[in-house]
Amino acid sequence: MAAVVRMPALAAGATEAAIQSWLVAVGDEVSAGQPIVEIETDKAVVEYEAEEAGVLARILVDEGASADVGSPIAVLAAAGEDLAVAGRSVPAGQAEETPVTTGAAAGTESSEDGILLPPPAVAELEPSPDPETPRRLFASPLVRRLAAERGLDLSSLVGTGPNGRIVRRDLDEHSLPAAQSPSTPAAPDVRAPAAPPTAARTEESPAADVEVIPHSRMRRAIARRLTESTSTVPHFFLRARIRVDELLALRTRINEGRANRVSVNDFVVKAVAAALLEVPEANAIWTDQAMHRFSHADIAVAVSVPGGLVTPVIRGVDRMSLGEVSAAIADHVARARAGRLTQEELEGGSFSVSNLGMYGTEEFAAIINPPHSGILAIGAARPSPIVVDGELAVGTVMTVTLSADHRVLDGALAAQWLAAFAAKMENPLSILV
Repeated sequence: MAAVVRMPALAAGATEAAIQSWLVAVGDEVSAGQPIVEIETDKAVVEYEAEEAGVLARILVDEGASADVGSPIAVLAAAGEDLAVAGRSVPAGQAEETPVTTGAAAGTESSEDGILLPPPAVAELEPSPDPETPRRLFASPLVRRLAAERGLDLSSLVGTGPNGRIVRRDLDEHSLPAAQSPSTPAAPDVRAPAAPPTAARTEESPAADVEVIPHSRMRRAIARRLTESTSTVPHFFLRARIRVDELLALRTRINEGRANRVSVNDFVVKAVAAALLEVPEANAIWTDQAMHRFSHADIAVAVSVPGGLVTPVIRGVDRMSLGEVSAAIADHVARARAGRLTQEELEGGSFSVSNLGMYGTEEFAAIINPPHSGILAIGAARPSPIVVDGELAVGTVMTVTLSADHRVLDGALAAQWLAAFAAKMENPLSILV
């Protein structure tokens, strides 16, 4: 019997994902555990493996298209099964839209080949003008949920997706209150003056000199997570000025004759890990049930990529040499910019590092990346006046800012951790021990 391949939930809380590329073609034999499709989540591309063997009978979601988690994306035929028959196991369009016929009874349906299909989702729709010809609408569960949240009536929208499917952009471009259906127009308020142009109208009809750039999946994820962070995480900030002359001199000696050069950021990440082990109370994250404290240091490093940023996690930094940390960061950065990180590499850890010093930024405060308890913002190292033994001198100084989650780190604890980090940076040989 044919098997339906469904869109997996590759990221926590994800409701949909996109097909980047199919690794097999219709008619190809597939073995259990073989990667068959590359799926794009908010911040990563993940290879999804077949859970059972078979022959790919049909692709339901094309490359570049999105589908809700749990919806069918392909059909696998059993060995010896007719591909044409197996391919009809799931009707066209089931991958992204669920056909809804007003007046139809909900329940599990069966295809003409006897294979059970998921029940159609029910939406509250306006009845068709012709009761003998019920109107058939196509919209994903996600679109229906967003329409309900925005007070939009799906029956009043014209879908621009495949086969007239109502897609998210249709919701964004049209706004019709659910109570104001085409069959029952709302009575105008004759007492109200004509309304001036609204912001929504400006957004729908931008000026000629305005470039409209649709939000990417990554941009939406960044907006959602950072808005959540600033809204729910109690941030507070501590700043320190660290003299790094010895660190820069040591880095110069280490890089002599090396093909793969060690960067200042490699020292920073290693020092962050060492400080977390020295102050273990800071190596924790908040959950609604309990505090989770870690015995090793897994550090996320912010990486700028086209269209946004990602934070791959370098695991076990405390157990790595400086050279190993440097190689791991370089590998993660290269794969991040090529879009080849896995979802697993973007999850976990307790702390983040964001370095804008290479852009000349002297200091800044970063937003915590949930569920991490802190993020360290690294500014540029610059010659600055300092006092040495009561005498004015010139030293190379770096300004760092710790953004801390007050649910995990109280002020004294955060200050203790920042002092431990500064001590490691000003005595760089301790980082190598």
